[in-house]
Amino acid sequence: MGCWPLMKNRRWLIALLFSLGVIINYFDRTNMSIATEPIAKEFHLSPGQMGILLSAFAWSYAVLQIPAGTLLDKIGVKWVTRIGTIVWTVACVLTAMANGQALVILSRVLLGIGEAPYFPGSTKATGYWFPRHERGRAVSLFDAQSKFSNAIGAPLLALVVTQWGWRGGFWFTAALSLLYVILFWIRYRDPHEDKHLSKEEYAYIVEGGSQLQGEAPGGVWKNIRFLLTQRKVWGVFIGFAAYGYSWWLFLTWLPGYLETSLHMSVLKTGWYSAVPWLVGTISELLIGGWLVDKLVNKGHDSLRVRKTILVICMLLGLSVIGAALTHKPVVAVTFISIALGSLVITSSIAYSIPTFIAPKGMVGSLIGILTFGNNAMAIVAPIATGFIVQATGSFMYAFLLAALILVAGILSYVFLLTDLDPLGHASDTLVVPDGKIRA
Repeated sequence: MGCWPLMKNRRWLIALLFSLGVIINYFDRTNMSIATEPIAKEFHLSPGQMGILLSAFAWSYAVLQIPAGTLLDKIGVKWVTRIGTIVWTVACVLTAMANGQALVILSRVLLGIGEAPYFPGSTKATGYWFPRHERGRAVSLFDAQSKFSNAIGAPLLALVVTQWGWRGGFWFTAALSLLYVILFWIRYRDPHEDKHLSKEEYAYIVEGGSQLQGEAPGGVWKNIRFLLTQRKVWGVFIGFAAYGYSWWLFLTWLPGYLETSLHMSVLKTGWYSAVPWLVGTISELLIGGWLVDKLVNKGHDSLRVRKTILVICMLLGLSVIGAALTHKPVVAVTFISIALGSLVITSSIAYSIPTFIAPKGMVGSLIGILTFGNNAMAIVAPIATGFIVQATGSFMYAFLLAALILVAGILSYVFLLTDLDPLGHASDTLVVPDGKIRA
């Protein structure tokens, strides 16, 4: 780290570090959906079986969200993320070497274990590194990369798969992941231990309302039970899960939909798949990040701004119905772009909410609860879509089901998300890493 000079905007370098990790993280996930047809042919898989394979990553990823969040609160972002990046790199290597469906599934489960802490860790680090009035932009910066990764990753991985086969795609992402392991290990430190964070910037971050570092007292399960009694926690949980269903449907089945329903080649699918993700990247950065912070900093009520944008964007997400009613590629991609471009805006807003409402030392736990609901849809959506397509021979009913689930999310945000005030706690103390007690 000695080569990095003192900087006034070091917090944004940390945001960029996590953003790069998200891009590589999603390359690891996207390569399976891009390789749907080659893998299905090699292992003789039906759409339903392919849906199970596509969901395997989420079996461990979803289940470990809450444990990952509590580990982050207890051990910290640095070490949990370091270990996670190593595990997901190994998983990519094992997938490339797999010689049967069972080994592919096991490798994807391992990938879910390695990547489970990354988004909760990124969000928790944002609470450490950014004042309240900058968190919209900070969260949208790294969260938007999950869409940008698909925009550039879909055509890039399609080219790799076309040239070197589906195994080549996994060797490619394994190499990128290894490089990121080294970069993160060298570069990331929490603010209190970062020798190259200036006193002026540290004071700016703390005075702006950054989250305290440390573990909340009271015990893990007592704290989680407390969170689950809170109305606004359920408001975000249901809304974020509803968004997650459509997100995972697109992430896992969009290339397969274009290949099977619209009869595109793997390479052409990669380019068409990139369009909705590119739209999503731009919309999340401009609206989910810049516009939200801009309106709040101008004095508009923070809750009203966020709830209004959440509801409008979820309503626009219903345009996925249009894709269910057409067989024209351009029309289908247009409707999907509108739906996805709107829905991803809700993602960064939902991710930022725990940094506002979580009790002291419980950001990781709350994020874990929310991401568990969101990523549980990574199990449900691919399997449900696969068997719907297998039963009906069409994606129409799969898209209609996604729209119905979005309606539930809209109602949740409207009636259950009551405020963004920090939740209270039975104890007003916080155990910090140096062993001292702070109020």
